[in-house]
Amino acid sequence: MPHVIIKIYPKTEEQKKQLADAITEAIINITDNKEKAISILFEEVTPEEWPTKVYKPDILDKEDKLYKKPGYNPFSED
Repeated sequence: MPHVIIKIYPKTEEQKKQLADAITEAIINITDNKEKAISILFEEVTPEEWPTKVYKPDILDKEDKLYKKPGYNPFSED
């Protein structure tokens, strides 16, 4: 029963629908789950909120669990 939570900058309903469809298809093809078992939730986060609501708790604090690490750090001076 995959439940996917996607934290993302605000997007249109059409963009979210296309992304949900693509992710659903990938889950079906890779994990052999049925479509009815999959749920997807979008949590829209503004760019200003991103560092504290997403980057710190979900990326920095869980770095050992990431399968795809980002190539940016909003807290660095780079």
